[in-house]
Amino acid sequence: MNTLIYKRTHTGDPDKSGIFGIHDCMGRVRCWNFDAVIGVGGKSPLHGHEGIAFKITWIGINPRKIEGDSEVVLRGPLLGFEYFVLWDENGKDLKKLAPHLFRYIFEDQQVRVVMSRSLPSREMQEEVTNILKLAKNHKSTTSRVFGKNISTKHKC
Repeated sequence: MNTLIYKRTHTGDPDKSGIFGIHDCMGRVRCWNFDAVIGVGGKSPLHGHEGIAFKITWIGINPRKIEGDSEVVLRGPLLGFEYFVLWDENGKDLKKLAPHLFRYIFEDQQVRVVMSRSLPSREMQEEVTNILKLAKNHKSTTSRVFGKNISTKHKC
């Protein structure tokens, strides 16, 4: 499963509705071809969002494009997910759960965004798979209804 992994600087996109892009975060990256997304808090989040640093803040699996307001021009599509979990500051510590991935993202390469298929080791691939299992096994994860209109008045 090709997974987009990216560092977040703030919460709010996606929000509890499970729609990625409501504030146009990650813009054109949302156009990339992926099967899942893992949002990880960056080491220097925006003021007021420090609680997400180094944590797995959200997971979305099996994205689907969703129609938004036609008045708002976005850099990428709005995405809903078959499986979606939002933890924000209550997420698991990436370094403890996936030490190889943590080292790659925050120490060795210091990447902002990476696709899992480009990760250089089997250990990292396995860590990504284990993180995705958290979403599929999360007790409050439910399938999403696709196709509803979402307000996208604010941008990231």
